Amino acid sequence: MLAYALKVLLSAIVVVAVAELGKRSSLWGALLASLPLTSLLAFVWMYRDTGNVAAIAALSHGIFWLVLASLPLFLILPALLKHGVAFWPALGLACLATVGVYFALVWVLGRFGVRV
Repeated sequence: MLAYALKVLLSAIVVVAVAELGKRSSLWGALLASLPLTSLLAFVWMYRDTGNVAAIAALSHGIFWLVLASLPLFLILPALLKHGVAFWPALGLACLATVGVYFALVWVLGRFGVRV
């Protein structure tokens, strides 16, 4: 139970650090957010819990491909905000579009025999 609480605490610290740093500097907040910290933490937790390097390799491979589907969010959201769309609707639309891109990417990758 202590290990689980430590995982949650460390993960929360990373998210809070990104938000706080982003308030002060968009460059440094973006830099910290762009680091694959979540993935690195997941790899460490998985290895400590299971020692299964094949599962970690598969997760890393899947993350590589699915990161591509997340990129439109970072173009759509600022475009909507710059065009006067309020924050919550812009965020919702950007997330909805991103979900669509995820489904499309998984379908396209499947057509090429890539499993994520």
